[in-house]
Amino acid sequence: MRLFGLLAVLLLVTGVATPAEAQKRTAAGHRWVETVVRTPEGGYRQGNPNAKVKLVEYGARTCPTCAAFAAEGVGPLREKYIKTGKVSYEFRDFMVHGAPDAAAALINQCVPVSRFFPVLDAFFAGQRPVVERLHALEEDPARMEQLESLPPLEAVAGFAEALGYVEFATQQGLTEVKARACLGDLALLQGIARVQDEGERLGVDGTPGFLINGKLVEPYTWATLEPLLIAAIG
Repeated sequence: MRLFGLLAVLLLVTGVATPAEAQKRTAAGHRWVETVVRTPEGGYRQGNPNAKVKLVEYGARTCPTCAAFAAEGVGPLREKYIKTGKVSYEFRDFMVHGAPDAAAALINQCVPVSRFFPVLDAFFAGQRPVVERLHALEEDPARMEQLESLPPLEAVAGFAEALGYVEFATQQGLTEVKARACLGDLALLQGIARVQDEGERLGVDGTPGFLINGKLVEPYTWATLEPLLIAAIG
C-alpha cells in the first residue's frame, strides 16, 4: 500500500499520466488529418476510418474545378470535419484528360502514402502553369498527334516530360530515376484505370465527382457540398 501511495504521489507531482489517463489523452488528441491509408478501392483516405460520413472525390489534377475545390474547400474540410473525426476524405483518380492525368496520378502514387495528400495539394496549387503548357501542346496538332499515337506508357512519359512533371517529382522528394520508373509502371497504371472504371460504374462522368456514404451527389463546389456534409453528420 505504501508503494502504491508513493507512486500515486509521484504521478501527481511529476504530471505523469496513469495508463487510463494516457489512453484518454491519446484518443482526444488523435490527429486524424495525419491518418492516411491506401484503400482497397485504390484511393487514398485521410481521417477516421470509422467516421460517420465518408466523402469520396473522383478528381483529376488538370481539372480547374478540382483545383478550385482544393483551394476553397479542402482547408475547411480538414479543419472542421476531418480533424474532428466526423468525416473521412478519400481521393480517387479519374483521368478526364487521359495521358496527362495518368502521368500526374502515377507521380502522386509513387510518393510514400503519408505524403500523398501534401503532394496532391502541391499538384493543385501549381496547376495553372501545367494547364498553360497543356493548352500550348493543343495548339501544336502535330506534336499532340505524335504523343497521342504512342503506346500508353510512352505517351504518359512524353506528356510528363512536356508538362514538367519529372521536375515537379524531384521537388517533392522523388529522385528522377524513381519518377521515371513510376511513369513506366504498367501495373500501377492499370490499377488507376480500374479505379476510373469503378467510378464510371458508380455514375461519375466528370470531375470533381463526389460520393457521400457511397451515394453520388450533384454538388461540385465547397459551398454546395458543405451543407450536405452537415446534414449527413446530423
